[in-house]
Amino acid sequence: MRIANACTHADLFWAIKGGGGGSLGVLTRVTLRTHALPAVFGAVFGKVQAGSDAAYRELVAATLRFYGASLCNPHWGEKLIFEGNNTLQISMVFQGLSKEQAESLWAPFVQWVQARQDCRFNEALRVFALPVRHFWDADYFRRHLPDVLQNDERPGASPDHVVWAGDKEEAGWHIHSYQSLWLPRQLLDEHALSTLAGALFAASRHWGVQLHFNKGMAGASPATLAACRDTATNPNMLGAFALAIVAGGGAPAYPGMPGRTPKAAEARADAQRIGQAMAELKRLAPDGGAYVSESDFFQPDWQDAYWGSNYARLAAVKRQYDPHGLFFVHHGVGSEAWSADGFTPLPS
Repeated sequence: MRIANACTHADLFWAIKGGGGGSLGVLTRVTLRTHALPAVFGAVFGKVQAGSDAAYRELVAATLRFYGASLCNPHWGEKLIFEGNNTLQISMVFQGLSKEQAESLWAPFVQWVQARQDCRFNEALRVFALPVRHFWDADYFRRHLPDVLQNDERPGASPDHVVWAGDKEEAGWHIHSYQSLWLPRQLLDEHALSTLAGALFAASRHWGVQLHFNKGMAGASPATLAACRDTATNPNMLGAFALAIVAGGGAPAYPGMPGRTPKAAEARADAQRIGQAMAELKRLAPDGGAYVSESDFFQPDWQDAYWGSNYARLAAVKRQYDPHGLFFVHHGVGSEAWSADGFTPLPS
């Protein structure tokens, strides 16, 4: 049993912050630093449909330009989804702004869409804001925003058992493929933006692409960047404006369960298309790396993808604290030392 913090076993403390769950030990107790909350949390939802491929290309570029100019800052997070049916799905959250401020900020984008004959809102842009103290209050959502939550519908279930409606399909999800890639902030610069838009359009011909903005640190405050720099996560996340995720799967499926067996052929076909979509983005960021917690089970060059220049230091920590490989996870720190013949101690 060890205590790890900035003063005691500081190298181990650094390693467990982003070094991959289970690779270095088992955490039995965690002390978290908390931060003051803003007064308001909020969200923006909507869907925009383009009438043609050409219009969709322009919509993608306009959306990226709007994000880079107005949303790449500490107020905004969550995701935009570029779907294969020429549809943009908006699912953004904000903090520290009023509903009126958020609506004003999005007004130029709404006006751009409404001014075009070849784009329209399939779902009108909705903006809501609520006091932070109610953000995890299920009863508040039931009264004011009932479509945002999914209740546990089992008989006798506690009224506190809820999940975000957009996440309900992940329960028991049989994943066919799940890939991620950090996208550098420079891709939003005007000289590169059209190339990025073209890559997202090309990727969407194979599979939908999600850009998760909470997981890229570009636009964060200096204090946040400093804290993130002091972790083992791939340093590419510091300059990334988003983590691109291309993923898909099917309904819950379990070997031997009637009617719920995995559909291997369908899964492989989906995985191929997902790989083709991600390949379009990797052409722009071939060394972007991936997020260890949301990535491909078959991730190539996983040491560099997950941890980049931090891997050598992580391996040294592994050698010091777990030289015999007691703790092992797939594509975890030191797992390359395992083979059919057992564990080979990591070289010093």
